[in-house]
Amino acid sequence: MDAILVVNAGSSSLKFQVFGIADGGLERQVRGQISGIGTRPHLKANGADGAVLVDRGYDLKAIGDLPDAISAAREWLLTLDGFELRAIGHRVVHGGPDYTQPVLIDATVVDRLASYQDLAPLHQPNNLAPIRLAMEINPDVPQVACFDTAFHRGHPEHADCYALPRTFHDQGVRRYGFHGLSYEYVAERLREMAPKVAGGKVVVAHLGSGASMCALRDGRSIESTMGFTALDGLPMGTRPGQLDPGVVLYLIKEKGLTVEAVSDLLYHDAGLKGLSGISNDMRELLASDDPRAAFAIAHFVHRCGLNAGMLAAALGGVDAFIFTAGVGENSPPIRARIAEGLAWLGAELDAVANEAGAGVISTPRSRVALHVISTDEELMIARHTLALIRAHTA
Repeated sequence: MDAILVVNAGSSSLKFQVFGIADGGLERQVRGQISGIGTRPHLKANGADGAVLVDRGYDLKAIGDLPDAISAAREWLLTLDGFELRAIGHRVVHGGPDYTQPVLIDATVVDRLASYQDLAPLHQPNNLAPIRLAMEINPDVPQVACFDTAFHRGHPEHADCYALPRTFHDQGVRRYGFHGLSYEYVAERLREMAPKVAGGKVVVAHLGSGASMCALRDGRSIESTMGFTALDGLPMGTRPGQLDPGVVLYLIKEKGLTVEAVSDLLYHDAGLKGLSGISNDMRELLASDDPRAAFAIAHFVHRCGLNAGMLAAALGGVDAFIFTAGVGENSPPIRARIAEGLAWLGAELDAVANEAGAGVISTPRSRVALHVISTDEELMIARHTLALIRAHTA
């Protein structure tokens, strides 16, 4: 079976999926990941029917970093029979000002994407590592980069600019927005589930370790909470979200922090982790009776409400609010608290449906439909990859 491999590489995990190309469409055949890179490496993968294909721990010496994890994943994938690899699709967080849609990868593209590493230091270097390795090992297999920024590139220029001299905008200093692959999938899924809602004014909340919100009008992004980098907007697991730039100046000038120290603070030690002093994991915070955990959760919910109001203003009203990603899909308490803050918009939560994890969690009386939609960035990447290689070979 012809197949597409999808790779989503992070700092502590390597996710991969194999999609078979059948009858002109895509069928998921393998879903796997290596987690705990650098701490407790573990490879697990499941087949199309959910059966466990591999569940294996590794010694830290065997998988100490991402390149080791890539090699281990490749070694295991080579043991699979019946697949003919036709292309590899990659999630790349930052496409900068140059890339507004998926692109076939060559050395020039890799060099260009590497120039954006300082704009996404948690993601970009890791996104590029498996691309470089595949170019060395399988140079004849086409690779496709799919960007988290691309979905937002249709915003009006006045919405995406900063109030800085035009020179900076022309050099690429502008609002990009992220989590675009997730929002694109949710927009498509909503058209299937609730076409009337999908054609209206929708706010999607991608709530996970990384968190943001996006305003959709007729399925297209018109505004996002994230900007130039993935630090902006909502508070996240280890990132602060919206921050007065004067704070950064103060930390450097008055507290003597280096640029590197400030970067480490903002990317690794802020957000829920910094507020609570306990954890960056919402599940651990919800289970804790420490008042610092409750404080961090209250801040997160408060900022979600404020940003929802901002996006409602951009849309001129809200017809639906969608929860997605790890926290959004799996945390009824957080959904309930955010929905409570949306009551002024006419949102009314069905508490029973919410606890049950239903797809629609609003009451029939609610003026704002509340939905829970599981995102699927990997399927979105596979679709883009298939379309691009077909167009290239046509």
